[in-house]
Amino acid sequence: MTPLEIRKVTVTRYITPLREGGSLPALADADDGFKYVVKFRGAGHGVKALIAELLGSEIARKLGLKIPEIVYAELDEAFGRTEGDEEIQDLLRASQGLNIGMHFLSGAINFDPVAVEVDEELASRIVWLDAFITNIDRTFRNTNMLHWHKEVWLIDNGASFYFHHSWNNWEKQARTPFAYIKDHVLLSQAGMLDEVDSAFRKQLTDDALRTIVDLIPEEWLEWEYVDQTPQQIRDVYFNFLTTRLANSGIFVNEAKHAREAVI
Repeated sequence: MTPLEIRKVTVTRYITPLREGGSLPALADADDGFKYVVKFRGAGHGVKALIAELLGSEIARKLGLKIPEIVYAELDEAFGRTEGDEEIQDLLRASQGLNIGMHFLSGAINFDPVAVEVDEELASRIVWLDAFITNIDRTFRNTNMLHWHKEVWLIDNGASFYFHHSWNNWEKQARTPFAYIKDHVLLSQAGMLDEVDSAFRKQLTDDALRTIVDLIPEEWLEWEYVDQTPQQIRDVYFNFLTTRLANSGIFVNEAKHAREAVI
């Protein structure tokens, strides 16, 4: 399989924070002339949120879902020294090196489940994805979807793969039914989960998943508190994904049962 490539840009200007909260993402300019929503390694859950964003986004892209381009966003040592807000300055100082950016979709609006109708197949594809990557953050309160050029785009997958915050017993975590799917904003429309499961299991080959996992930069995998090399950590992510895929019936059945309770 041809290796995937993620472009690398250098952040040139911090424009504005996008919302309150632990991750403190921001709109920023980069040296390629485009704007990006940047998530910083110095915020919240650190590099694990960046890893979740990268893996979740590229798996979604492999499955044909709409995802803004992901880039590696470099912050050099001098960046942010002129920032007046002390909290933001601390964040930028703690985020020197490689961060993650998502291409800014100018003119996009937040997805409104009341105003925008999503067909049964697309809803099923998105629900399946989020159950697979254990994304707890695609709810009515915070859909993490945009409506742009009459299409639904997925953003913000940083709350996925929550097993990695405890980093133990990944085998058991890979087989969880993912009860949080009951809160998914598109669950009631997701009536084709079996059909989507069959199709997606064929698309997510071992080679495809290994190629995506290999995108994780080395510097995001230098964890002081685990006795594993970066490659061994990558292998855990790969094994989590392949095990979860092989047992997809567990989370598909959970989603189907949860859907029955809300329709």
